[in-house]
Amino acid sequence: MQTDIIDQSLLALLRDDARASTSDLARRLGLSRSTVQSRLNKMLEKGIINGFTVQLGEHYSNSLIRAHVLLILDQKQVGRAQAGLKRISSVTALYAISGTHDMIAMVEAHSTAELNGLLDQIGDLEGIERTTSSVLLETKFER
Repeated sequence: MQTDIIDQSLLALLRDDARASTSDLARRLGLSRSTVQSRLNKMLEKGIINGFTVQLGEHYSNSLIRAHVLLILDQKQVGRAQAGLKRISSVTALYAISGTHDMIAMVEAHSTAELNGLLDQIGDLEGIERTTSSVLLETKFER
């Protein structure tokens, strides 16, 4: 989808602080509040902005155990595997990837025991042939 430099600047500001007021965004961009509101509405309508989300605080975020789970799928049951993964709230994202694996799931848990159970739950889903997991030790930066 096509965006101009103003939309791109607006998106960058929202990535830094999705709670910023329209007035604050307008001031920082040197635009009127109504212009910023109009641009936000258009980006929402066009699907450029899909919604607003919560970024977890560093203290809470660091208390979670996160892992990347590489998945090899039965190609005849990809839809079932995706649906099963979507139902697990601890799976925070799912991506199709190239290479020896078919997908990668991002997961988070509050303990290693919970993570172990989560990995078993994922491995038991219809359509999942094999998993390989890597626990994240430290986040260097995140946007």
